[in-house]
Amino acid sequence: MCDHTPTYLPENAPDADAARAVAACHQQGWSLLCNGVLLFEDTGELLPDGRTVEPHRPTSSLYAAA
Repeated sequence: MCDHTPTYLPENAPDADAARAVAACHQQGWSLLCNGVLLFEDTGELLPDGRTVEPHRPTSSLYAAA
């Protein structure tokens, strides 16, 4: 999908979220990555083949009150 070096990370790579953003709408909270993944600010994803990835934010905080 893109011609930059290094080449893009396939959508099934463990670090696929590190691919380069080629379009974004920050008001709506999404970025289109060069590997075709639509990444949402809640960390959910829509993959190029239509599959979805549930948000995977950390569920605990280092700063939570004890």
